[in-house]
Amino acid sequence: MERMKHWIVLTLVVVLLLSGCATPTPEGPRTLRVMTYDSFEISEEVITAFEAEHQATVRFLKAGDAGTMLNQAILSKDNPQADVLYGVDNTFLSRALAADIFAPYAAQNLAAIPTALQLDPQNRVVPVDFGDVCLNYDKAYFEENALPVPTSLSDLTRPAYRGLLVVENPASSSPGLAFLIATIAVFGEDGYLDFWRDLRANDVLVVDGWDIAYYSEFSGGAYSEGTRPIVVSYATSPAAEVYFSEEALDEPPTGAVIAPGTCFRQVEFAGILKGSENQDLAEAFIEFLLSDTFQSDIPLQMWVFPARTGAALPQVFDDFALTAEEPATVPAETIEQHRETWLEAWTDVVLR
Repeated sequence: MERMKHWIVLTLVVVLLLSGCATPTPEGPRTLRVMTYDSFEISEEVITAFEAEHQATVRFLKAGDAGTMLNQAILSKDNPQADVLYGVDNTFLSRALAADIFAPYAAQNLAAIPTALQLDPQNRVVPVDFGDVCLNYDKAYFEENALPVPTSLSDLTRPAYRGLLVVENPASSSPGLAFLIATIAVFGEDGYLDFWRDLRANDVLVVDGWDIAYYSEFSGGAYSEGTRPIVVSYATSPAAEVYFSEEALDEPPTGAVIAPGTCFRQVEFAGILKGSENQDLAEAFIEFLLSDTFQSDIPLQMWVFPARTGAALPQVFDDFALTAEEPATVPAETIEQHRETWLEAWTDVVLR
């Protein structure tokens, strides 16, 4: 019996010694959580490249439209649901910065981003992409009716364009809000409501979102089923028409109005949420978002322009995607201060 006890004790000592000297079992890949909006898309191979380089798993948390996403991030800032937020744009930027939800990070790749897009000097967010919200039109309709394409927002109130325009509700749609802000930039806070009264008298149609406006009410798109030949969309939409067409097209069936003061430039940003448990990995992801690999994948995934200077553009963008040389502008701080007031006044005039 004593001999057995001796062997048991000796075995336990050996096991303890071996366990103390053994190499720790490596942990699995860390998970980086990225909160974004529902329509976010990027190529799987692009994200896989980041994951392989950093031995990480990227998990995207889609949280509604941009406004809903931001509200969720603000409400959970004391216990953040993600490490990185992607997709807050310049119509909501001041709200995000005022809520103090981002940890500053001066990304090295910011050197490749035009300073005109860098709207936060404290580097709490970095610009990732941009696109112009503008009027799109059905080329065939205007040719068949010998009607000139509108070249200003004021044109839309003329009798010749009665019943031709469909827009998105700015309270529920990002392009709708961008278009509303464009009208405020052009007509001023004292005049934009008169413009909208004239649009209402000219039989403007207001719908909840871009999908309904473009595919159900607009007449110009290959997959559109509506009757209205003017819609609020993007300056890149004609390029998308060519790209997604089932037959080869020499030119898109739609056009974009990019005359001075008719578009609003949306810039989208990403930032590291305060309280991230993966600060170093989040910083690496911000650098990755601004890298040529990620930036060159943006156009055909989200149909906007990459923020990075020199990022490769697909041929369909070179041929058919447009940018406005003189978009309407309103400072982000002004938008934040007056957004809700503008929306309430707009609702009273247009929908009630």
